[in-house]
Amino acid sequence: MTSTLVRHRTDKASASSADAGTRARDWAEIQERMLVPLYEAVYERLEVGTGSRLLGLDCGSGLALLIAQARGATVTGVDRDVDRLALARERLAGNPSARLYDGDVGAAVEPGGAAYNLVTAFQPIGCSAGDGEELGRVLRDAVGLAERRSVVVLTGWGPPERCATSGVLRVAGGPGGDRRPAHRDALEDVAARAGLNPDGSGRVACPFGYGDVESAVRGLLSTGLYDQAVRETDQAQVEKEIAEALHPYRRSDGTVWMPNVFRYLIARAR
Repeated sequence: MTSTLVRHRTDKASASSADAGTRARDWAEIQERMLVPLYEAVYERLEVGTGSRLLGLDCGSGLALLIAQARGATVTGVDRDVDRLALARERLAGNPSARLYDGDVGAAVEPGGAAYNLVTAFQPIGCSAGDGEELGRVLRDAVGLAERRSVVVLTGWGPPERCATSGVLRVAGGPGGDRRPAHRDALEDVAARAGLNPDGSGRVACPFGYGDVESAVRGLLSTGLYDQAVRETDQAQVEKEIAEALHPYRRSDGTVWMPNVFRYLIARAR
């Protein structure tokens, strides 16, 4: 009896690990590229390049870091998702100066004590209650590793009426979930709580485009925004509801297209 239970738990853990790895791969191959216009707009405005020492919070599978590195920046990333971070290590393997840390921001102390002059938080807030509070805590820790007056970038979803994906994200709330759009000054509020001074903002069009509904469902699930809904119902039910919510955005050729606008705030450490 004991051996049966141990085997069952091991099999379940292995399946869970495989699912997490698949979702991280879906993020890297399907979903992460949707935010490239946001990354590029921020880097262009800030003239990121040689001399930029960038710390990327929730760096995911490293695409934003890779783009900054191509511009000449020295990049460091932090993420708690070990599967996404493993993919980031693959992407940045050719650059020995790139550093990736698994866990809390406090671990990302640069060798020799060099301070960062740019901190980016490209994981948009405004999808669930409390995500701004968590970002504020992380930012306070990150600012402690940065130079005085260093630049900090925060990002969030734009107004629901400008984001077609907002309707699809309602599925993420689940039966008992709490999903609400960020209010107009959410980024400024987070910056203030983190002790940052706002110094400009902008909006960027980031349409979500997929080859078919199946790819769209996989990409959206990879964000992690639907995890609570999956826990409260089941995977198949959530996938079905997402597919149904995508119906208005499906084109005649089977592709899916959802226009969105994201907002970024440029702030400075005091």
